[in-house]
Amino acid sequence: MRSRYSAYVLANEAYLLATWHASTRPSQPDLAADAPTRWRGLEIKHHAATGADQAVIEFVARYKIGGRAHRLHEVSRFVREDGRWYYVDGEFPATSDLP
Repeated sequence: MRSRYSAYVLANEAYLLATWHASTRPSQPDLAADAPTRWRGLEIKHHAATGADQAVIEFVARYKIGGRAHRLHEVSRFVREDGRWYYVDGEFPATSDLP
């Protein structure tokens, strides 16, 4: 999760694609089309294994666009294949419902 956050900060689309599971990976994230974003921090709220090769991570990422502050609160699902972790998808909870 932290490495993917860093990839967003650095606009490293190649890394984002390489760490995105093939079943949900977009053809191109196209970060350049987004408004200029200043990432301000990442807080990992919770993480849990949900199986031998599955996990969820709840996080809050803070950022600014045009001087206005925003937060992205997500519970992300990851799977491990061939020893590597891949982002699958995420939900935007009103509150955490993790165990």
